[in-house]
Order: sequence, then structure tokens, then C-alpha cells
Amino acid sequence: MSVSDSTTVARSGARLLPGAPVARQILAEVADEVAALRASGVVPALATVLVGDDDASAGYIRIKQRQAAELGFASPHVRLPASASQADLCRVLADFNADAGVHAVLVQHPVPVGLDYDRALQVLDPDKDVDGMHPVNMGRLALGLPGPLPCTPAGIEALLAYHGVPLSGREVVVLGRGATLGRPLAMLLAQKRPTANAAVTVVHTGVADWPRYTRRAEVLVAAAGVPGIVRPEHVRPGAVVVGGGVRYAGRRLLPDVDESCARVAGAITPRVGGVGPTTVAMLFRNAVRAARRAVGSAEVDQ
Repeated sequence: MSVSDSTTVARSGARLLPGAPVARQILAEVADEVAALRASGVVPALATVLVGDDDASAGYIRIKQRQAAELGFASPHVRLPASASQADLCRVLADFNADAGVHAVLVQHPVPVGLDYDRALQVLDPDKDVDGMHPVNMGRLALGLPGPLPCTPAGIEALLAYHGVPLSGREVVVLGRGATLGRPLAMLLAQKRPTANAAVTVVHTGVADWPRYTRRAEVLVAAAGVPGIVRPEHVRPGAVVVGGGVRYAGRRLLPDVDESCARVAGAITPRVGGVGPTTVAMLFRNAVRAARRAVGSAEVDQ
């Protein structure tokens, strides 16, 4: 689908790039793959692990379990008390590693104070890492090797491709260098593929004159996690602007990109319903691909 096919336009005239239709397309493909696996006698399984009593985290897990059921996944779940030790968490992950019937595992983040999420992640079998954040998978990404991709960066690439935003040879600036978004996104969009192949610059808020970089971007991705940091004066007129970084105040979403940027952007993701839906869709794409790899299905490309 090209940009001109998108039917939603911001009041200012900037074209909106919603994530929901992208997610629907990806999840339809996932559902087809799940059906094919089940027809061959394999039930793809996405396991979830929740530690503690955080209501928001429990809600996210329920949403993912409902989506898993709709797509045809089995979804075994372990909930540990907030008093659980690091050893308790690692033991659960080791059990899932050893279970051939579990193909992908999600540890809900954040974990309670006193537990080390990164240490737990390193215990997980990288082939079952549905978030694509295991050090082995980050290395695979850097080398362009097959493996689960970090969900938000992969979702951003898919969103831009769906809406017909070309990246090959264009200047993409990523504001933010975090391990979950900025750094992996830069590696992903620089790779030689039809939906990538960009000239990518990574800049961060530790650079005093960071707007000098963002104002020259043909495609700007905000990934700083600083609410409202990107304003119209930081955007090149007509640029494509993607709001990837967010923070929450309670349940209220606080994006990096101020909504007034729609006055100067040529196309922009909406404040709500932009990158979020594609991130979730990519999680399930990683899960079904993990199942295909586990059963020796045809080669699965990134």
C-alpha cells in the first residue's frame, strides 16, 4: 500500500501512518502460519512469565494471551509472587528452555525491584526469545543473520513499508540510542533490503545540538523516551516522523513527538495507535517463526 492509499489525514494536512492496518496484515499472515503448523500436528506455544502484582503488567499479559488464543497458539503461563528470587525466575526459564513443546517465551517487563531482567534474559534460549533482545539475537541482527528481531524496530520497518515510505538511499535520523529501540533500529534500517538500505544517523540527547541532525532527516524516528522532546522546529518540512519512544504517567501515554509536529511533517504516526500495534504483531510473528524453526520447517528469513 502506498502513502497515497492511506485514508486518515491529520487536521493540519499531514498524512497519518496508523499501525492498526499494518498489524492486521501481519497477524493474518501469522494466523495462516499457525494454521499450517497445526494441520501438520504442531501446536505453536508462546509461554508467558509474570513476576509480581503489577496490575498494568497483568493486563498486558491478559491481552497477549487473548491474542495468542485467537491466533491458535497455546499459551502456558507462570505467575511468580513479588517475593520470588532471581533463582526462582531463572528456574522457570530453564524449564521452558527444556520443554520442546514451548517455542517462544515472553518475560513481562518490568520485573520487581531486586530482580535483574537482563540476567534472566541471558538464561533464556535465544531461539525462544520472542522479544528479540537476547545478546545472541542482537549479534545476529548486527551480522544480518536469521533470528528473532526486536519487536518495535521490526514493527517500525513494517509500518513504513506498508504505507509506502521508501527508505533506500534516504537519510534516516534516529533520536535515541537505547538497546531496545534506537540501536537495533539503526542496524535494521541500514541493512541491504528493499524495505531498508537507508543512510542512518543515530543521535541522542547527550548531543547539545541534536536538532541540527533531526532537521535534516527525510525520515525521523523519535526513540528517546522523553515526552514531547520533538517539536515542529526540530522537523524538516515534509519529513516522515515516527514516534517510537514513549513513557507512561499511570496509564496515560506520553509520546516523544509533540502533536504539533503534524503542522510541518508530510506524514506522521498518530499519538495513539502508531507503533504500538505493530510491536505486538511482531511479537507473534517472532513466536510463529520460532515454532517453524523448532520443527525444521522451510527456512525462515528475517
